[in-house]
Amino acid sequence: MRTRNLLKNTITYSVAKEREDNILHQLHYHDARTSFFSHLIEHIDWIRNIVTHHLRLASLDICHVAEPKEWIHGSFNVCIPVTIDCWKHQTQPGNRVLVRFPLPYRVGEEFRPGNGDEKVLCEAGAYAWLQQNCPDVPIPYLYGFGLSTGEKFTHIDHLAVFNQYFHKLRRRCLSFLGLEVPSSYVPHNEATSRGIGVGYVLIQNIEQSQGIMLSNTWLEHRSDAELRANLFRGLSKVLLSISRIPLPRIGSFVIDKDGYLRLGNRPLSMEIQMLENEGISTDIARDVTYSTADSYTADLLHIHDSRLQSQPNAVNDWSDCGIQMATLAAMRAVLPVFFSREFRRGPFIFSLTDLHQSNIFVDQNWNITCLVDLEWACSRPIEMIETPYWLTGKGVDQIDADEYDIPRRELTGILVSEEAEMPAREIPRLSEVLARTWATGTFWVTLALSSPSGLFTIFAKHIYPRFSCEGNPADGALPFLWAKDAPRFVNRKVAEKEEYDETLRLAFEDPA
Repeated sequence: MRTRNLLKNTITYSVAKEREDNILHQLHYHDARTSFFSHLIEHIDWIRNIVTHHLRLASLDICHVAEPKEWIHGSFNVCIPVTIDCWKHQTQPGNRVLVRFPLPYRVGEEFRPGNGDEKVLCEAGAYAWLQQNCPDVPIPYLYGFGLSTGEKFTHIDHLAVFNQYFHKLRRRCLSFLGLEVPSSYVPHNEATSRGIGVGYVLIQNIEQSQGIMLSNTWLEHRSDAELRANLFRGLSKVLLSISRIPLPRIGSFVIDKDGYLRLGNRPLSMEIQMLENEGISTDIARDVTYSTADSYTADLLHIHDSRLQSQPNAVNDWSDCGIQMATLAAMRAVLPVFFSREFRRGPFIFSLTDLHQSNIFVDQNWNITCLVDLEWACSRPIEMIETPYWLTGKGVDQIDADEYDIPRRELTGILVSEEAEMPAREIPRLSEVLARTWATGTFWVTLALSSPSGLFTIFAKHIYPRFSCEGNPADGALPFLWAKDAPRFVNRKVAEKEEYDETLRLAFEDPA
């Protein structure tokens, strides 16, 4: 048996056959990355061109695109540093910017064309909303962005002088007349209108002098009370700032073709594009937004149904399939128990759903200096706002409730003190909502809905025991209530797993 390449490491058959995620699909990522990076390398001049275009630089010659070994490759994006000779901008101390591309082979572009552009538009929308409503939340400066087809949007401050004055005057006139004002990102096309089949955002590079990723020091220093307090104070201020404005619907902000900010996209979150990337339909159209919490949570749970139905290695055997079916049927039943009708129609508030340690930059004292990667930010029900799951350094399905409660109470205690200093809000006090969702278990339901791989463990450990039930949920009628003709479905899934196992084995055999 040979060793195969994944994106960030290698894997053997003995390890791959024990994994619950779709390793067969992931085996394609390495070659897809090579092909995509080659595509970007072939268009280095185009990259220099768009940087020159958005920043209105005098010449292409002063832009220097980093070598591929210096590219910053994450799970869903690649960031290409571009150094600009003798360039200085008030937003940053250095002379580098980042051109950030979504990875087509990680966001479901092949299965659902347009997912890459959707991701770019939602990220740009999140930047625009935060810049407009929460200037105290530290985020990188977004200079501009572009779509796969060539449409481009540039921040108003980087337009030519005449255009800049024209658009600023237009915004003031519209505001004076009480009409809708466009965002600060102006659509325009010049000589660089040709696209290369992938969208991008052009953002500020966070220099080392501005902070480092929290993940670099989290495990080593998370027991330091002073550092933790500084971090929790910063997180509290961010949560309070972005949650003070009630929003009319559940969805993601995007910037439309005329430059207006719209809450008109489905609430894009990581799990949606992860499943679509594996060819699993979520049945949520891009223009779908929600007016009630229960309609949104029902669609989130449907995503988990789709994973069980469509992922070829979703089950291990008859017993495992029965447990998963029973769990999903039980989740359908208990959702109304955990989400209050009081908040059914709002308030809905802006939420940073991917606020993990690598997306938080801090100084040496763990004061937050910048939050990055905003593509999964969206408007959600207030009861789905949660404290970060990683406070004890464990995965979503590994959390011990008693252990987690210690830093959770520490964080919410600081939140209470910060909230007390704020003026009266239009919405319920966030600290009270967080206390309520922890006490009722809504915290765990929200966590389960956001994790296709962790839902079943979270349900068994933290949700099912709340109903004083004995035994296994699959022992009764629940599996038969999840789908019609349940035995036939189980037989199909077990057969699919056997076929997957054989195909996986062949994928690791030494070539003849």
